Amino acid sequence: MIKDVLLVGVGSFVGGSLRMLISKYVQLAIAGSFPLGTIVVNVLGCFLIGIFSSLSSDNGGVSPAVRLMLTTGFCGGFTTFSTFMNEHATLLKGGDGFIISSLYIIASLALGFIALLAGRHLVMSFH
Repeated sequence: MIKDVLLVGVGSFVGGSLRMLISKYVQLAIAGSFPLGTIVVNVLGCFLIGIFSSLSSDNGGVSPAVRLMLTTGFCGGFTTFSTFMNEHATLLKGGDGFIISSLYIIASLALGFIALLAGRHLVMSFH
């Protein structure tokens, strides 16, 4: 378990650092207030987690530990959006996959936005 935590931590550090660099570079290269850097990182993260989650040791890919570092660690640090999309794809595989995955997306977006607004409101109430 400790080994897994360390692998995820290393992957998260690298992913988060790279996210900051890429996002900042894109925002500086493209003038404007639209968060294009975030979109680039999120889409790239989805592409990468698609690759990494498909690499199994069964088909000559990588070990479960390395896959954990790349998916949960690197992609999780790079963007949680990639993990969100990967979980959505996994939910689609079940019998009621479309309904469950749709509920997951709607609940995640709605509750996440409500939580964001609540957090902002909390801070503003102290000012």
